[in-house]
Amino acid sequence: MSGQNIPVVSLKQFTEGNDADRKAFVDTLGKAYEEWGFVAVKDHGIDEDTIDKLYHNVKAFFNMPTDDKLKYEIAGLAGQRGYTSFGKESAKGSDTPDLKEFWQQGQYKEEGAPADENYPDNVEVNELPEFNSTLYTAYRQFEKAGGALLRAIAIYLNLDENYFDDKIEFGNSILRCIHYPPIKNEPKSAVRAEQHEDINLITLLVGASAEGLQLLTKQEEWMAINAGPGQIVVNVGDMLQRLTNNKLRSTTHRVVNPPREMWGTSRFSIPFFLHPKSKMRLDCLDNCIDDANPIAYEPISAGEYLNERLVELGLLKKED
Repeated sequence: MSGQNIPVVSLKQFTEGNDADRKAFVDTLGKAYEEWGFVAVKDHGIDEDTIDKLYHNVKAFFNMPTDDKLKYEIAGLAGQRGYTSFGKESAKGSDTPDLKEFWQQGQYKEEGAPADENYPDNVEVNELPEFNSTLYTAYRQFEKAGGALLRAIAIYLNLDENYFDDKIEFGNSILRCIHYPPIKNEPKSAVRAEQHEDINLITLLVGASAEGLQLLTKQEEWMAINAGPGQIVVNVGDMLQRLTNNKLRSTTHRVVNPPREMWGTSRFSIPFFLHPKSKMRLDCLDNCIDDANPIAYEPISAGEYLNERLVELGLLKKED
């Protein structure tokens, strides 16, 4: 295991700072995403009260009887809304299901939302009156923080600061609430969630309830990631890596099992996968292509790429 840790940045330095502050933030963020693919972010604007309510309601849902939870597992949605029961998802290239169950909340059909996206309806939990309203509040706060980070990334890539704005407004983002249940029998693997890369542009992870997240460094070493109090972890996803022709790194990561003495405990984790609209093109940016870095990916849209990956994860059946 490597003993290093990921860089820490303050989002306020970008959103409220002067020109010098903003430039320093952009440079630090961009270089971190080239080197690590991960940063810890403080002063991110996702308030502590929302985070506390989010974890309270998520734990209450996963503590419900299995039969009650299964009412919210909707066939045909490829796990993109509502509940997905234990052992249904596996990492790309893995035959072993991850040791988790999860809930997914997607974009909301509000005034201004694009009609051509045809987003599925979110699933309402009847037993917990604050569950859905709390997820809505968190979803919108994650969107705002993620949008600010993407504006900094756009500047680093020598794009217009607002390059991503219209592409992520009412985008196909997912708030995923994950429960890794207690380990009751000797596991087949030391890993709760096999090594993988995220699909989306960036992922914002708030306050996992226990340690276990690790990233794979350029030196092929697994490094534990532990954000400090009030910090969130934000990493590059495959869509952004693809768009930047590998300039920004979508780093392999995993969740490992706890020490044996902690097997009887649950782990909760709530990542926000920031996706653009389906029609956004992920074709490699011209300014990320040169003789030393020839084009690495075929042209594709975000929607097409998402469907490919959902098939690989076993959540969507491949069309003939």
